[in-house]
Amino acid sequence: MTETASTQEITAAASAIMANLLALPVRDMPSVRQVRRRYSREWRDRPGSWVLAVSEALFHDHGCRWVAYELIAAHPDAFGLLDRARIEALADGMADWSAVDTFGRIVAGPAWLRGQLADEDIARWASSDNRWWRRAALVSTVALNTPSQGGYGDANRTLTICRMLLADRDDMVVKALSWALRKLSECDPEPVWAFVREHEDALAARARRETFHKLRTGLKSPRRTR
Repeated sequence: MTETASTQEITAAASAIMANLLALPVRDMPSVRQVRRRYSREWRDRPGSWVLAVSEALFHDHGCRWVAYELIAAHPDAFGLLDRARIEALADGMADWSAVDTFGRIVAGPAWLRGQLADEDIARWASSDNRWWRRAALVSTVALNTPSQGGYGDANRTLTICRMLLADRDDMVVKALSWALRKLSECDPEPVWAFVREHEDALAARARRETFHKLRTGLKSPRRTR
């Protein structure tokens, strides 16, 4: 197959997915995921390079972020081809918490966990002037502490990023900091206790309150009672 024909096939495959998505009577998460799963089953034996190329075309040409990420994540060979440049390209256009969290949870965090991103890459995001990259750095720690993704608690790397963003008062960053601490506390509460006590005065009130409550009760927020 020539390079031109291959490019045409990739473009056609991405367009076919979009046509199926647009034809859905209701484009809610279960319906969209059903379409994605069908393609993942059909492409199980496709080369990882092909699945990755179609997913990137779906993302860059059609702006279909979530399905592109899930197609890559569902194909181990395709995911294994991700490197820093490709991962950061898959973050193009991040401009809200949903886009960031989808990127961090499905792509960046698992890639970091597997060594496809370096600690220095995540630290660079945490130092960014862009609020969404700073949030992405924190959200990426979630995979380190999620057993279903292969993370069983990484206090050192999680708290390093939390410490870098301790004084950040952007609401999107504060919420992500709280999430990172709370998720680590499910695997390894002692370092989180120590961190919150050491930095109690520096932590934003929201992050401090939610993390303390998670540590004490296992819940993010108190249950309201009559």
